[in-house]
Amino acid sequence: MRDLVAGMTYLAKGQRWVGRNRRQWGFGLLPGLITLVGYAAALVALVVWADDVVDWATPFADGWGSPWLGLFRGALTAVFFGGCLLLSLISFTAVTLLVGQPFYESLSERVDLAEGGSAPESGLPLWRELWNSARESLVVLVRVALWGVLLFALGFVPVIGQTVIPVIGFCVSGFFLAEELTAVALQRRGVPLKERLRMLRSRKLLALGFGVPVALLFLVPFVAVFVMPGAVAGATLLVRDLMGETGGDDGEGGGGKSPRPRPLPL
Repeated sequence: MRDLVAGMTYLAKGQRWVGRNRRQWGFGLLPGLITLVGYAAALVALVVWADDVVDWATPFADGWGSPWLGLFRGALTAVFFGGCLLLSLISFTAVTLLVGQPFYESLSERVDLAEGGSAPESGLPLWRELWNSARESLVVLVRVALWGVLLFALGFVPVIGQTVIPVIGFCVSGFFLAEELTAVALQRRGVPLKERLRMLRSRKLLALGFGVPVALLFLVPFVAVFVMPGAVAGATLLVRDLMGETGGDDGEGGGGKSPRPRPLPL
């Protein structure tokens, strides 16, 4: 339980950090706003065509009488929409981080500098960082899609499908959101995806304490945009915990000589 509370605390600390550094928060909003436009269009399309997709996927039920046809396809539509929502929560974060890679790396570096006086760097050119980020995000999305298919199937189990499975869905979303957000700081430290997942699994409650509240906040699209910069800052603080790094006091600036962070893109 201690790690669960600590994860929530890092999310709050991250929001407080960007609140004290308004310029980084303002620049961090831009990638989220750009991504939100595309996802809003996709969400509208999903709402409009979800029933048609379910009808197409269940031709065997065309001859069923009322009310069973409506109940069956209604429940299936709800589960289908939930699965798409699970995937969108993770993919929104992945796409936003990819679009805003320079912004969020700069923000993460500044958190590291404020906390410990030094900011690890990957040493890779920007194009290589973008490629690695896109490739690893795709691997994560495939994992999320597989979880989504499994949860979709389990959603048909009476009682459990309507109670336990949604809770598991949020835990899965929270874990992978924590992975995507901590990737910004961990990639700068040269930690590959496999090792990142191992580290988070070793402290699942810490990852869930951070990721599940983010998943709940991200259910509201506009909230997701405003929370994202603070989530990246909080994830950097969480990474410092995972790596056993010590530093300052919640973003007020560490002592000692340190490299300058890369400038924010204009």
